[in-house]
Order: sequence, then structure tokens, then C-alpha cells
Amino acid sequence: MGFKRLEKNLIDIIKEEQAKLGFRKEEIRLYYPLISLNHFFEADDDVDEMQTRLEQFPEEVKKKLGDICVTHKKDRFCLHIPEQGSVYVHEHTAENEFIKKLVELMMNHGIKKEDIIPFAGNVNPLGISPLLKKSMASHIESISEYPDRDYKELRSTLALYCNVPMEHIIVGNGATEMISLTMQLLRPKHALLLSPTYSEYTREIDLVGGHVEEYFLREDLDFKLDLNDLISKLTDDIDLLAICNPNNPTSSALNTEEITKILTHCKLHDIFVMIDETYVEFAPDIDTISAVSLTTKFDNFMILRGTSKFFCAPGLRLGYGICGNLAFLERMNSIKNPWTINTLAALAGEAMFMDTDYIQTTKDYIQSERTRCIDILSKRDNLKIYPAYANFILVKLLDGTTSFEMFERCIKSGLMIRDCASFHGLDGEFIRFCIQKKEDNDRLLNLLTL
Repeated sequence: MGFKRLEKNLIDIIKEEQAKLGFRKEEIRLYYPLISLNHFFEADDDVDEMQTRLEQFPEEVKKKLGDICVTHKKDRFCLHIPEQGSVYVHEHTAENEFIKKLVELMMNHGIKKEDIIPFAGNVNPLGISPLLKKSMASHIESISEYPDRDYKELRSTLALYCNVPMEHIIVGNGATEMISLTMQLLRPKHALLLSPTYSEYTREIDLVGGHVEEYFLREDLDFKLDLNDLISKLTDDIDLLAICNPNNPTSSALNTEEITKILTHCKLHDIFVMIDETYVEFAPDIDTISAVSLTTKFDNFMILRGTSKFFCAPGLRLGYGICGNLAFLERMNSIKNPWTINTLAALAGEAMFMDTDYIQTTKDYIQSERTRCIDILSKRDNLKIYPAYANFILVKLLDGTTSFEMFERCIKSGLMIRDCASFHGLDGEFIRFCIQKKEDNDRLLNLLTL
């Protein structure tokens, strides 16, 4: 049974990677903490016992994925899946119906991939920081050197950017690594998520054997949190609360007063709080909703941020965490692989976080366009618009048009919005779109208001 569950997880992860990056005939390495593997096997093995167990993959698994080589460093295991495995998953993956329909629509209407405006990506439409461009061009030779293992210069720059002590900052390979490390360290048994929200939290909690419970934000409250009701659900059996602030896909946000009350209650009940602030820099007033100022007052939470969205740099894979609990950060560093950020990415971070003109220009533009789009759409009786703190807006369709029909209408014009049907907790026909350049926003607004 254990190998069946592990096999399914391996195949699911490979499928997801191939869907994102395309198929490549190559060896794949997947990493698992010991606790996740024990969860699959419903066992309590130590490192050596698990190594022995994994050296006995059944023949039926080997026929599909090949001879899987297993290595480990402390309690972190690496499964080396040969080319045969990537080929098998590729050949036995059913064609995604959504992707199939999308490709057919594009072909039928003569739309090229490069001509599509990505209203679903939530990325800064102004592009990357000019200082980042100059830094990358002038420091190309630095790739011949190892980066500083402690990333002191990058963390010092982030300390200035966030106005926190450098000792409170840890950096990593995107916010995704920060989420993964947090889960590996905490190993929550019973987590509560504010939903609907980003699916990666659930995946990482599942990997460490935890149970996920969802607290659904209510549409009748415009997805604004009912604070007293949430606090009543934060009981002693919960050991982790995960919050995305501003939240994806609702674009709603908690303010610092609400966060303070949550942290105070969670401290009394020994609940750790993870706050994902990926979109916080897009907010009208970051100081009113960011929890950064609270890191010197509470030691039971961590903030996660990345550079993919606000700084339009998903390819850099640069993320960071802020936490006032130095012992927690020391433990996190002890399980973190060294040099997960390459030299150029570290230098890029040092440049972009100091590009004050770019940062302010982005904030001003997003605020102006977000307000304009909401004002226009709010006048339509067939649409319901929700308050937005991020760089995207959630819209409910009220005239019988389905979310996929609206997606289809937009893609025919080369505009790709997000059909929100896959988000748990959104009952009805919802779409989400992010702020793009003004002329592209106008094209989308015209389609939405037909």
C-alpha cells in the first residue's frame, strides 16, 4: 500500500512539472523529508530503516518508472527517477481537456501564443527593474564565483527595504522553497487555511503528513474575514494557520489590527501562523496590511515573500522570509540546502530592492488602473466586483454567462483571464484578471462590458 501511495505521488509531481515546463526525456530528482515517506508507508522508520525500505521498490513500479536510485542526507531523501520514468508519465498522461480546448480555440482563431496578453499571471505589467537590467549586464562575470553562503549583502538590502533587522531575514529559491522549508520544520498535524486560496499550501502540508482544514471566506461579506468567527475556530487542536494576505484569488486583505488579534490568540493556543505576502507590495497602503512591523512583537509567525509578481522576475526564483524568532530561523537554516540562490539572482535582488523609482512607479500605476477598472466594472448590473488590495480583481458573472464562456470570449481576442472554477469555495461563476497595460486593460474592459 505504501509503495502504491508513493508511486501515485511521484507520478502526480512529474505530471505537474511536465504540464508546466513541457516534456523532456531526462532523469528527474524528487526530494522528500523522512516524515513524508513515513506518512506514505504509515510507518515510524528512522533514516536507515527508510533507506532499506526504499531499496525494495516492487517490480511493477520499476516496469513503469525504471530503477529508482535512493540517496539521503540526514532525514532528507532524494529519489533519482531515470529517463524511463519521465517517458512513461508523458506517454500515459491523458490530454488535459482545458489545454486541448485552449489550443483548439487558438488555432481556430489564428492566435499565436506570443500574442496572448496574460491577464491570469498576476505579474507586474511594467516589466523588470531597470536597475536589475544594468546589474545583470555588468556582473555577468560573477557566475564564475560561488555566492556568499550567508547572502549577507542581499539580506542587508532586504533589511533596508523591509525596515527590519538583517538577522530576521532568510532567503531562498522562491517563496515556494520558503513554504516547503516552513512545513518541513513545523510538520503540522492539523492546519487551518483561509480559503479559497493558493493550492501549494495544501500540497506542502500533505507532503509532511498533515491534515488540512479550510475556513472559507464568505462571499456575502465580500470575502472580508469574520474575525471573531475565525478566532472561535482556532482551538488547541490546530497547530498551524496559513494566510495569504492579500489573498489569491479574492484580492481581499486583513489589516494589521486584525492580524495582531489573530497572533495574540494563536500565541495563547500554541498555533504558528504563516503569512504569505506575495502580493502585499501592490496594496494601496502596504503599512496598513503588512505584518512586518509585528515581527518584533510576536515570535509565533513567519512572513513569506517572493519577487515573481511585484518585480516581474519569476525566472530568478528568489524569495525570502521574515521572522522575529531567531531560534526558528536558525533551525530553518540548518535544514536548508546551501547556495539555493545563484550569484546573479542574489545580485539582482540587491539591485531591484533599491530601485525606488521603479517601485513607486509600479505602486502608482497599479493603484490608478485598479481604481479605474473597478469604477468601470462596478457600474454594470451583470457583474459583481469585490474590493481589491492586490494587482488583480475578482469578478462574479451574474447574467448566466459561465466562467468558461467568458474565458472563451476573451481568448478569442487574445486575452487570457483566469477561470476560477478550480478554486474551492467559490460557488458561482467567477473570473479573475490582473492589471496590465492601459490599452490592454481597455480591450478587456470592452469585452467584459458587452
